[in-house]
Amino acid sequence: MQDAYFFGYGSLVNRATHVFEGAQTAHLRGWRRIWRHTDLRPVAYLTVVPDEEAEIDGLIAPVPGADWPALDAREAAYIRAPAAHQVRHALPHAPEIAVYTIPAGHHGAPTQAHPILLSYVDVVVQGYLREFGEAGVARFFDTTQGWDAPILDDRATPRYPRHQALSGEERDLTDMHLARLGPSIIAALE
Repeated sequence: MQDAYFFGYGSLVNRATHVFEGAQTAHLRGWRRIWRHTDLRPVAYLTVVPDEEAEIDGLIAPVPGADWPALDAREAAYIRAPAAHQVRHALPHAPEIAVYTIPAGHHGAPTQAHPILLSYVDVVVQGYLREFGEAGVARFFDTTQGWDAPILDDRATPRYPRHQALSGEERDLTDMHLARLGPSIIAALE
């Protein structure tokens, strides 16, 4: 029985991006997912910010050997916040659960100089589709703020380090939701 878990709400929902065994679906209340830029990274990433009214889907997974420093290295632009009391899950015990968030005061809205990568959105959508189905993908888009940010279409040459191959249906699903929300898509310069 593991006692240290993390709650993933972005690329960590896509099991192809990590090797954490024992991941399972869960729900986090009291936090809202939002696109943000931090000076620690050249492009925008997902983070969560406190919001008592919000609830988001995601995965929890045990931290192997409670080795938080290894996971902290993967999530280098974030800090770890305790969230066990806010996570609904099916585990038979009550482990320590943390969520990663960009610290307040260290992030701002994405810009053309620091856009959202479409290859990153694709990875997240693929994970939500596999874990929660099409309804879960719709909830991901609807419970995430910041879609007014520019999105860099880097699908031809993905810049996201954990990018994944997508099916045509997965790309179409992402494109459909983006068209619904209306962010500006900017072409990547080769």
